[in-house]
Amino acid sequence: MSTTTPAQPDLAPASLVVPAPAAIAPPAAIPASAPPAASRRSRPPARDGKVTGQPAFVLHSYPHKETSLIVDVFTREYGRIALVAKGAKRPHSQLRGVLQTFQPLQAGWTGKSELRILTGAEWVGGMLPLEKTALLCGFYLNELLVKLLARDDPHPVLFDHYVATLNQLAHNEPAPIVLRKFERALLKETGVAADLTRCTGTRQAVDAGQVYVVDPERGPRPARAADAWPKITGKTLLDMEREEYGDVATQAQSKLLMRFLLAHQLGGATLNTRQILIDLMQL
Repeated sequence: MSTTTPAQPDLAPASLVVPAPAAIAPPAAIPASAPPAASRRSRPPARDGKVTGQPAFVLHSYPHKETSLIVDVFTREYGRIALVAKGAKRPHSQLRGVLQTFQPLQAGWTGKSELRILTGAEWVGGMLPLEKTALLCGFYLNELLVKLLARDDPHPVLFDHYVATLNQLAHNEPAPIVLRKFERALLKETGVAADLTRCTGTRQAVDAGQVYVVDPERGPRPARAADAWPKITGKTLLDMEREEYGDVATQAQSKLLMRFLLAHQLGGATLNTRQILIDLMQL
């Protein structure tokens, strides 16, 4: 990787440890308390707890005993799971070059406990590597998934969005727009994103010309003078719902709003991607 200091991407949280690169149509009526449709999809049957050929990405890994790793992976049909990669730290282990972040894998494992045993991992290929600013953005995505996704909660739609986001970053699409879309998709797929086109309580349509705040638990409402929450125009809210980020004001306001909403969902947990970038830039 180039030693050139990367330019600063527009990450949402204000203070975010970056994991080092690892070595390696809903039913007609769903109760309000029900989990999102994506998370309720049935997973493929696993005989005796054995799974093979599952699309997966490494999010993070850390040492386990003398020669092994515990690998936090994001899988398409099983969600975020923890796997023990036995012997992965040995110099001649085939897993050393496979269990890398941002590489599409076909993974297999066995076991039914929270900590399963990795039985195989194969690099699939077909994606460009992330470099410089895109690489830092990739670590930011992984941190969000580790902190905001519960283990063993499938999110196949979010998995597909993650793959698309990595591809967009690798092809140098504008990082601020790519990140805002992913952040919004993450909140939607985990069931905590409100409809930005309707006011909470009244259910009146959001007016593009008015100013609003977004209650993290309920959704938009007209702004008041005493509000300390970020004040956002109706146009920005409507643009975000349509995934239209061409307007400079929409980009700036959506960054502030997503920073606020993610901080609420993190509940005090910190993400350090942004702080490490600031340290590198000596700001």
